[in-house]
Amino acid sequence: MLKDITIGQYYPADSYIHRLDPRTKLIGTLVFIISLFVFEGFFGYIWATIFLAAVIGISKVPFRYIVKGLKAIFVILVFTMVFNILLTPGEALWQWKFIRISREGLVLAVKMGARLIYLVMGSSIMTLTTTPNQLTDGLERLLRPLNRIHVPVHEIAMMMSIALRFIPILMEETDKIMKAQIARGADFESGNLIKKARNMVPLLVPLFISAFRRANDLAMAMEARCYHGGDSRTQMKPLRYRRGDMVAFFILFLYFGAVILFRRGGL
Repeated sequence: MLKDITIGQYYPADSYIHRLDPRTKLIGTLVFIISLFVFEGFFGYIWATIFLAAVIGISKVPFRYIVKGLKAIFVILVFTMVFNILLTPGEALWQWKFIRISREGLVLAVKMGARLIYLVMGSSIMTLTTTPNQLTDGLERLLRPLNRIHVPVHEIAMMMSIALRFIPILMEETDKIMKAQIARGADFESGNLIKKARNMVPLLVPLFISAFRRANDLAMAMEARCYHGGDSRTQMKPLRYRRGDMVAFFILFLYFGAVILFRRGGL
């Protein structure tokens, strides 16, 4: 399961998507997520599928690598679909005592499941094609106008960057601790839910201790180097929009415009 988590991981490749400005990818991801909740009809889902497939193909990230990240949300996906099927009123297709499945519930479950899958895949494309440093710089530049109302934009971006960097580190640490505990006779698979939760205690305690130790070491290193945030800090590679970013914005405009047309036409 730990190896199936792709959030915060970067897949190096030489593609058009990798070379885009991080601000373009952040805005594009936000536009795609918004579009998932705008359209309602069949053609809207087809259009989103074509757009997402094209982006995945251009990014040169293996499709199996992106799909692997869906295993981490499998339980959430199943619960979402089951609740929509059982709790949505409408024309009954099957009923047994208090359990009732409606046609509207099935349609809504499929729609919500597809939206959740597309949301995770679209977000994964952004993180897989953008380094944590680029994400931090792009987010800071996008949120810079909030400095006028005294929002600590740089600190927020730095915290997100550190969190993204810690994800693969903690995953690796968890894997090492789990293998060490299994070698000592620990069992994380057998038993009921309560027993499995108890078996996780030998794993969680050293993991939390390691995480706090790493956070403390990082804080001491930043303090020893007299680190301080703010507008006075410069960037080794300043962000600049290029011709490829303009083309990407134009494609995003066409995509979202088509989504609006599908919405108004009820397609």
